[in-house]
Amino acid sequence: MTEKTTSAPDAADNSKEPGFRIQRIYLKDLSLEQPHAPQILLVSAEPQVEVEVDVAVTRLGDEIFEVALIATVTAKVESKVLFLVEAKQAGIFEFSNIPPEQIDPMLGIACPTILYPYLRSNIADTISRAGFQPIHLNEINFHGMYEHRIMQAAQAAAESGSADESKIVLPH
Repeated sequence: MTEKTTSAPDAADNSKEPGFRIQRIYLKDLSLEQPHAPQILLVSAEPQVEVEVDVAVTRLGDEIFEVALIATVTAKVESKVLFLVEAKQAGIFEFSNIPPEQIDPMLGIACPTILYPYLRSNIADTISRAGFQPIHLNEINFHGMYEHRIMQAAQAAAESGSADESKIVLPH
């Protein structure tokens, strides 16, 4: 009996398929400060918490990017810092055969959305290990954050009198 084999499609045909791959997710930086300990730990007032989150993108190669989600959580009691946590959760993402106009939204929306649960967990764990009730960061609308950045870039381009306002690219 003879076996009939079907040939696989040429590798050249597959190379045109769009692709998105997570190469690595890692905690790039983490710091905790308790500048007024131990005296401030004796104060029984409820802390006021401020959270700042930002996204940074670095091109590592033609189709490879590092996306870093940066957060600062500051808790204050009576205007003194109880604790300060700074964390940078990063990932290396590879894009293949994706149109350039689709890469920026993926870097500004999809990649931070992938990284955020890791960042939230690391921050909550750090705060808990420091002896405080963990703070679980609220969900973030990365799409809205991305749209806001595009509007800011468009306004800056309009104010500077840029001739090409049709294409807005996030700074990398």
